[in-house]
Amino acid sequence: MRTTGLTLFRTEGMLTTVIYPIISPVVWIAFLVFLTLLILRLIFNYADPNPFGAVGRFGFKIRKITERFVYPAARLLANFRVDVRLAPIVTMLIALILTYFALSILFETFFVIEKLRENTVNGNVKAFIGFAIYAVLDVLILFIFIRFISSWFVFARNTFLGFVRRVTDPILLPVQKLIPPIGMFDISAMIVLILISLLQSVVLRIFVYS
Repeated sequence: MRTTGLTLFRTEGMLTTVIYPIISPVVWIAFLVFLTLLILRLIFNYADPNPFGAVGRFGFKIRKITERFVYPAARLLANFRVDVRLAPIVTMLIALILTYFALSILFETFFVIEKLRENTVNGNVKAFIGFAIYAVLDVLILFIFIRFISSWFVFARNTFLGFVRRVTDPILLPVQKLIPPIGMFDISAMIVLILISLLQSVVLRIFVYS
């Protein structure tokens, strides 16, 4: 039994120490590829090459690939009467934030799974309850994140996104009434995420670290 318990304990850290370090570089490489496309889009926005030449046709392909991601930013800049050709820069910043946030959520998910397993093996009921609550709050953060992405980019509505909206509406709508969106930026979602993060810290202090 001791050997089995020790084996389970040693495999607890595999998600955060083995799997996550593999996934993280792949995600950042994908981000760099996307960043390269946006930089090319920005260059073609100002270069405006001959559409019938080889460079022009290549530029058209770049625009076609990136349009669904750049268009929301262009619409935002147009509302503030800013040159819409700068939209790729805004999209780059948003993509950077989303990539970092997505990886943070993934790491948090792996961390919670490991801790739930660890406390199950150790029989620590109080800590297990704490991490279970922490996991529920993590799912809520994930849903808010998904909702943000679905509103920023062009995605077809489906049953899952409708479910995400129904789950997050009771939390986001009251805050949105107090702090309405500025253009396409929903500050209320950021405030809710900060509050949930603080609540997670309180949960850990009460159930785990006390």
